[in-house]
Amino acid sequence: MARRRRPDTTLVTGGRRKEWRGHLVNPPVDRGSTILFDTVQELRASGPGLGRYYYGLHGWPTQWALAEALTELEPGAAGTALAETGLAAVTAALMAVLHSGDELLMVDSAYGPTRHFCDVVLTRLGIATRYYDPLATAEDLEALLGDNTRALFLESPGSQTFEVQDVPGICAMARRRNVVSLLDNTWATSLLFPAIAHGVDISIQALSKYVGGHSDLLLGSITANSEYYDRVQRAVWDFGHAAAPDDAWLTSRGLRTLGIRLKRHEESALTVARWLDEQPQVARILHPAFESCPGHEYWKRDFKGSAGLFSFALSGGDSAARDHLIDRLEMFGIGYSWGGFESLVTPAEPIRTASSPDWEGPLVRLQIGLEDPGDLIADLEQALGAYP
Repeated sequence: MARRRRPDTTLVTGGRRKEWRGHLVNPPVDRGSTILFDTVQELRASGPGLGRYYYGLHGWPTQWALAEALTELEPGAAGTALAETGLAAVTAALMAVLHSGDELLMVDSAYGPTRHFCDVVLTRLGIATRYYDPLATAEDLEALLGDNTRALFLESPGSQTFEVQDVPGICAMARRRNVVSLLDNTWATSLLFPAIAHGVDISIQALSKYVGGHSDLLLGSITANSEYYDRVQRAVWDFGHAAAPDDAWLTSRGLRTLGIRLKRHEESALTVARWLDEQPQVARILHPAFESCPGHEYWKRDFKGSAGLFSFALSGGDSAARDHLIDRLEMFGIGYSWGGFESLVTPAEPIRTASSPDWEGPLVRLQIGLEDPGDLIADLEQALGAYP
């Protein structure tokens, strides 16, 4: 039996089967829609699946190599399905496990478009969504389960406010109660938090972020255990999701350097966050590696490191003053997304229904890229100097 490779090795070797790449280092970009068969019998004997030529919707070696590598990075996973975007991955995963009349428990700190899908599309389909406090314990959530609760969605750390959940405890409870657990694991990736090994049934990533790493693609992944993988893959195909070969190839290329990039993101983000924590204009740092961050104890117990995305609360001032501070920054691009090589900044304005954040002042979210952290600190210093 072959020894399981360590994650950094899997980043390099994963998905690079010789039958897919030939004599090249990487599988090439295969484009096309139609597969030609030699006989009708051969056509009828074919079917969709990893490594099986059938139709363009179901992939080529370019997509298969990426899906296989992502699965290899998740101990306990049965397979990975790809979708055009991170949001498409979230929605396809939910549709794979929910039916009309079901109820979904959704963490209140979730990504905004995920909330919109729940509030608009799921509601239209007769699926109820109930939001829960991101600091709820497994016992708290068990008390919330109803007769129709079929799925429980986690995002840890939470978007914009970075609460860390007790994912293993919550997922163990959900499994005992026959409730499927889904996790948006984009912040940590499987390198920092191997979700399936921690009890998650379905782990979702926006590969546009850290895995792609260069802000030049859109792609999402759904990695699942053996109980749910076939349902997830079927839902992706039924909804017509197909990963573009060029984006899949770019994502595979980004995957090879994910380990070293994440280490640099972590080091630089911690350097910037520690500096911010000493500034009088800053009231609080919302970073899972800080003891003051809600759920820090779970991060310390479960995670293998931290990423480059965090928020901070300003001391005093209002939204207009916060926006003026952001406008003064020169090295941080103002734009959505994160996980690329460049630093970004946005105002953080969480929407909540079941819990009320008590941040001291307006929030700023930073994505710390691969620039020298000293230059980023100097930029933040000049902007904070004019605050409020």
